[in-house]
Amino acid sequence: MKTREMLKVIPLITLALLMSCSGEKKDAATDTHDEKVKVKIEQVSSQDVDQIADFTATVEANIKNNIAPQSPVRIAKLFAEVGDHVKEGQVLVKMDETNLQQAKIQLDNQEIEFNRIDELYKVGGASKSAWDAQKTQLDVSRASYKNLQENTQLLSPISGIITARNYDSGDMYSGGEPIYTVEQIRPVKLFVNVSESYFTDVKKGNEVDIKLDVYGDEVFKGKVSLVYPTIDASTRTFPVEIKIVNTDERVRPGMFARATMNFGTLNHVVAPDQAIVKQSGSGDRYIYVYKNGKVSYQKVELGRRMGNKYEITVVLLFEILADQKLLLWLKVERVADLSVVFLGYQLFRFRERYSWDFFCLWKHNFQDLQLFCVILFKKLHHVL
Repeated sequence: MKTREMLKVIPLITLALLMSCSGEKKDAATDTHDEKVKVKIEQVSSQDVDQIADFTATVEANIKNNIAPQSPVRIAKLFAEVGDHVKEGQVLVKMDETNLQQAKIQLDNQEIEFNRIDELYKVGGASKSAWDAQKTQLDVSRASYKNLQENTQLLSPISGIITARNYDSGDMYSGGEPIYTVEQIRPVKLFVNVSESYFTDVKKGNEVDIKLDVYGDEVFKGKVSLVYPTIDASTRTFPVEIKIVNTDERVRPGMFARATMNFGTLNHVVAPDQAIVKQSGSGDRYIYVYKNGKVSYQKVELGRRMGNKYEITVVLLFEILADQKLLLWLKVERVADLSVVFLGYQLFRFRERYSWDFFCLWKHNFQDLQLFCVILFKKLHHVL
């Protein structure tokens, strides 16, 4: 019997225990009348289910620049206020020019001295070493003057919006907080941590639906702009950067966002939500399965909830080791006909030596993984 067909007709049991107690006290004794447990049987089915993953994140500016001079100096004048839009290269701050003027005087003197020794060197009146020393001093003075120019008039390196001002005109810049913060909000970006199971599905350019709490159910369109190439070993996730064009600048840094990624559809079994039983004290979920007049307790992993039904993504077949470090799973999402199954879902995640060797050994002996699954499943079909 093909397993897909078998699973389609497996009924799930929703247990509704209707107990009633009646009786009268007679000589301090209570008569209890037992009733049979009434159950409802419902056949499960498989259907195409959108593979949707939801993530939360905080909106960030595409670029954020702190505007400040290289060293402490008095602020002569500020030219922008918080909320102002500024252009790249626009003057934002003018610092005190005393140091700049002194550097200019020194530079002019160095140029005069260099011109004098240069004339002497040409007629043989000065040595090459003296010419080199004067030239070096001139180059140093020029570099120092250029640096002071850049730190006396502070320009915006990007086109954006002023989001912070921490000083007033006439204040002494102390070297702590920046004078201004400029942020580029066209576009904006957000980072989400995606499970490693989706690593091969997330591609640069993938579209993402984004909702912001401040705008209710309105959907903003974003795209994956960067996929980090490594997995965080502690969380088994990898960062993904998403950008929103934000032409109208309605999305602002700091907003709470909910991002939804769609990884296509897969044919999965769905079951009524009332048939799902949570084990007390753990996060494990089970269902009651009725077969041949008997009821069994089957551990499952759930996917999306769709109204009053749950998507069943993984069914536990059995535990191989007593210490539960190695589990063999039937992963139904890869299945067109359940006589061909995908096994080893938990083996990939544990990465322990004996479990990894176990899988590789069998895979080496059976070049066709599907054939291996069919053979092994036939041996284990009675477990279902």
